[in-house]
Amino acid sequence: MNRPPIQEVLAETGEPVEAPPPEMVEPEPGLSPEELEQLKRDYLLTRFWISARGFWGRGGGRLAWTLSFGLLALIVLQITFQYGINVWNRSIFDAIEKKDAAKVFYLTGIFFPLAIGSVVIGVVQVFARMSIQRRWRAWLTNSVVSRWLANGRYYQLNLVDGDHKNPEYRIAEDLRVATDAPVDFAAGVTQAFLSAATFIVVLWTIGGALTLSVGGSTVTIPGFLVIAAVVYAAIASGSMMIIGRNFVSVSESKNQAEAEYRYALTRVRENGESIALLGGEEEERSGIDKSFGNVLRQWARICGQHMRTTVVSQGSSLIAPVIPILLCAPKFLEGSMSLGQVMQAASAFTIVQAAFGWLVDNYPRLAEWNAGARRIASLMMSLDGLERAETGEGINRIERGETEGDAMVRLNELSVTLNDGTAVVGESEVVIEPGERVLVAGESGSGKSTLVRAIAGLWPWGSGSVDFHRDRRIFMLPQKPYVPTGTLRRAIAYPGAAEDWTVEQMAETLEKVGLAHLKEKVEEDAPWDQTLSGGEKQRLAFARLLLHRPDIIVLDEATSALDDTGQDNLMKLLHEELKDATIISVAHRTELEEFHSRKITLERRKGGAKLVSDIELIPRGDKRRLLGGWLRHRRPPKPGKAA
Repeated sequence: MNRPPIQEVLAETGEPVEAPPPEMVEPEPGLSPEELEQLKRDYLLTRFWISARGFWGRGGGRLAWTLSFGLLALIVLQITFQYGINVWNRSIFDAIEKKDAAKVFYLTGIFFPLAIGSVVIGVVQVFARMSIQRRWRAWLTNSVVSRWLANGRYYQLNLVDGDHKNPEYRIAEDLRVATDAPVDFAAGVTQAFLSAATFIVVLWTIGGALTLSVGGSTVTIPGFLVIAAVVYAAIASGSMMIIGRNFVSVSESKNQAEAEYRYALTRVRENGESIALLGGEEEERSGIDKSFGNVLRQWARICGQHMRTTVVSQGSSLIAPVIPILLCAPKFLEGSMSLGQVMQAASAFTIVQAAFGWLVDNYPRLAEWNAGARRIASLMMSLDGLERAETGEGINRIERGETEGDAMVRLNELSVTLNDGTAVVGESEVVIEPGERVLVAGESGSGKSTLVRAIAGLWPWGSGSVDFHRDRRIFMLPQKPYVPTGTLRRAIAYPGAAEDWTVEQMAETLEKVGLAHLKEKVEEDAPWDQTLSGGEKQRLAFARLLLHRPDIIVLDEATSALDDTGQDNLMKLLHEELKDATIISVAHRTELEEFHSRKITLERRKGGAKLVSDIELIPRGDKRRLLGGWLRHRRPPKPGKAA
């Protein structure tokens, strides 16, 4: 099966955009598991290069091509110096053989400029190569992180199936390997090819033909040193391919095990308070030991691979310099080759063998790159799927638009599903007017939080639309508020900038929400996520509300960690400070009804939860805000009016 082509795509403005990923083609029937795995590997590497090669496109790095051509020029210069040293090697040994002291001193003076020039070129070559690696990594990291953070995809990845575990490790480590190694490989292959081409000519010229007597007849082997170098390199490279054929899969398993081990340790740090309160150290230790045991097993496997490949690489490095001397010895002894020619041939043979045997020395790293590139490509594939969902390709997508008239929020035939199409909430038709305070109730598991996430734009799968009044800001308070690292001032202002409000404004807000004891610590940098209790974090979230003053507020169990008094005080504060705000709440506590003007109830049913009632907690007029004749409960008629 052929790989999908990689094509450059231009927008209407002429600016380059990332090419669409190749579509997964259904495999041909009858393929073996090994063939299917190879098809998957081919696809993943193709997917990686679709994004990675953009660095050299018009939208990529400004110095990408300049540095690339500069690196090529430096490689050519380095080979030139290498050839010069090779010729010097012949001259110095010929002078020593002839005991020509004057020429020895003369050649000694020439050697230092050659050596210094080679070192300088090597240093500049390292700078150019690592500059490409650094810039390429920065460019591709920016691209992947931008896609990862866009439209809440970093959150949605937790909700969908796919090979994208530990995305943070893939971005930090696998992407580094995936951009470092190709530059080294490209430079290494180029240098190996040019070195081989240059010094094969040297071997052919110096070695000439070798004549052997076999059974009374003579056999002449033209360019015998070249043939010997090619045969030797083929044996060494073939041995490496056979011995290291499992290197790629072993490297990938090792990387995955490392990522899972780091994730296990991170989970303990992030949930330290809960673990400590429950006394779960032994259970966590058991999980960590199990994860670390897998790491050690994978390291043992890769150690075995390295040991086997070291046999070839180490043996090759020891044998290669000796072979040309042994091959040239007969011609030297018969006087057809000088000592300088023998040493030049030995040096050239080693260079050619190293060029041909480049794979021998780099196969382990090539395998590691292969594994890293496929892991970052797997993350890209999952992001591709989310992007397709956003455009409505392949699966229905909840649309987002603008309401007509004064309505703040409208759910227009909204259905919420899982990413595989399984219904969570059935068709809903709701209109929320300015200033309304709507409580979404229902038994646990009925889909309340999912519905609220769909309203907030975090849940993309489903059909229908969620419309908002134009130019109205929405602010969501989850059950577990996020507390960023840094100062308390930054935590209060999040997601705004800490400098947007004065310390005095923040201190006043903290006092309003019941955190007066923190007023003096606004500028203090501390691990606030670990220091603050669950209730304090929820109060902190309300402080953010008072600072940002949004038009639409979505509360998802935002007072669950507070006692009744604390909850009442914050809800009253919210009503006093943000009188005109529209509020949508999800909560189990019936006490919250007095702070809302309207209650919508979800009931879990086969085929997705349904809105079964929409009642006014505080009468606001005759207008119905929940449409649909299928509702079981209607709002009671007002006193004095016919039912």
